[in-house]
Amino acid sequence: MKRRRFLRALTAGMALLGVAALPFGIARLLAPAEGKRTTRRIDISAKISARRNHLLPPGALKDESAFTAACIGCGLCGEVCPPRCIKFHKRGGGGKVNTPYIDPTEKACILCDKCMQACPTEALTVTRRREIDMGIARIDRTACYPWVDRGICGACVSICPEGKSAIAYKQWNQYKPVIKDGCVGCGLCVEVCPHPSVPIWIVDRQDATGLKQGV
Repeated sequence: MKRRRFLRALTAGMALLGVAALPFGIARLLAPAEGKRTTRRIDISAKISARRNHLLPPGALKDESAFTAACIGCGLCGEVCPPRCIKFHKRGGGGKVNTPYIDPTEKACILCDKCMQACPTEALTVTRRREIDMGIARIDRTACYPWVDRGICGACVSICPEGKSAIAYKQWNQYKPVIKDGCVGCGLCVEVCPHPSVPIWIVDRQDATGLKQGV
């Protein structure tokens, strides 16, 4: 009798333990899938940011694959860069590992030309400032403070090293910035933009063809 009671108690205890552990088991099953979805969202966001803001340094070969092939990953461009705006792709960069890029949302290029002079290969070549083509700025007029009448700004116009040939105010000095063809894509306007969403970014000049001015 004692043995039967013991077996019953043991069976009941195991059943209770199994029920108690069920939510934990379900959570463990669901967690990896949720983790993958979160990682996927982060990856997509990172890719969008990279397309907008990962710029090749000034004087870089226009064909990105040719630039990657020419760059030997020596890091000299980053060492001589005064504002330390040049970063290097890490493992996530795939074939671009150790090649340089600039993220103007963190630190933009000041067009000092030191990186071009230091590069030992044809990846970066010395180029006159007005002939540099890192891209061209575009403005989201649905977010830019002056364009939505949320105040006067002008930070992007004030900081531009190329002046009115690159960015200027809309007619009658309304403090609404407009991008001009003289923009070389240095990204200083992106760095100083005070709007949290950064409604100004740099795009490839070819990709900008056909887009409405400033959008």
